[in-house]
Amino acid sequence: MKLSADWIESAPAQHIMAMFSRAGEEAYFVGGCVRNSLLGVPVSDLDISTSVRPERTVELAKASGFKAIPTGIDHGTITVVVDGEPFEITTFRKDVETDGRRAVVAFAETLEEDAHRRDFTMNALYAKADGSIVDPLGGLSDIQARWVRFIDDPVQRIREDYLRILRFFRFHAWYGDDDAGLDPDGLAACAAHIDGLARLSRERIGHEMIKLLSAADPELALGAMDQTGVLNALLPGASTKAFFVLTSLEQTPDPILRLAALGDFDVAELLRLSKSQIRQYRALRDAALGMRPAAEIAYREGEAIARGAMTLRAAFLEQPLPDMLAQDIHKGAMASFPVSARDLMGKFSGKALGEALKRLEQDWIDSGFELSKDALLRRSERG
Repeated sequence: MKLSADWIESAPAQHIMAMFSRAGEEAYFVGGCVRNSLLGVPVSDLDISTSVRPERTVELAKASGFKAIPTGIDHGTITVVVDGEPFEITTFRKDVETDGRRAVVAFAETLEEDAHRRDFTMNALYAKADGSIVDPLGGLSDIQARWVRFIDDPVQRIREDYLRILRFFRFHAWYGDDDAGLDPDGLAACAAHIDGLARLSRERIGHEMIKLLSAADPELALGAMDQTGVLNALLPGASTKAFFVLTSLEQTPDPILRLAALGDFDVAELLRLSKSQIRQYRALRDAALGMRPAAEIAYREGEAIARGAMTLRAAFLEQPLPDMLAQDIHKGAMASFPVSARDLMGKFSGKALGEALKRLEQDWIDSGFELSKDALLRRSERG
């Protein structure tokens, strides 16, 4: 079988593969670029696996006029830039020692050794410069069936790196066939090694969870995480009830909104999310669980938070979205309070000024943003 894709036929890709060919060395595209192309989904990173040692890769790149960056030279990785296109080039490797979080690796002599240290069969597919697929572990049939399967013994793969438990569910969410379900051997191995998740950094867990929740249809994968106990090991007290309702109501996948549907968590501690993600999570839950109408939420928090919060509220209540929701949100987002502190300074000062302004603003919101400036000022004169 041959892979046909714009990226592999591009001049930079052909130039870098020709660099290895001229030197009589082995080099193959590998991993996500091959997997995604075969699945017909976008390709982001271009990775190459080679028999060449990293120092030799640098020499070849410089001799060809390419920029070589030692991004991970201790682990055998060099980034080579060709016409502005970066290629991450890694020498064939094999695991020497693992502890469930990180591995001690050594350079390997063959592509087969390199393949056996990877996680899933669909990630152990290689492509030559002409697109010919090299499939040492039967990954091609798995990828055609959209079957996420651990390489060799799933227990061993998981004990090498417990993050592979989360990757198993995440890969199914993105690439698996829900009709076929999840690989039972992989699922059993994940369920039996939940305790290993405690050895992972919160940053790595958060990164994987956000990726999983960004998938178009993660329901089956997340449901399997819940049934095996993996979800509650990561997010104690999590419930998928509102999540499944939410996915039927949402317009586009939003990982933070979906996370908010799973429960109330200390996402800063458990997942080490960014400050902006934490703010979004808290704003969504606070607005959804409060009593403010959609227009007021939109006025105070913006359209995106209002839309998400109202969708989340509907999911919690197991109700459809209100008929006029879009119009209400737009009205609130476009509204501009007509009274300023300067308008009240002749009558109020200090704390009283702030309280009066706040009171008038709420009156204006409660009126459906209809009260005029003059009407509001007359109210202020009555105290």
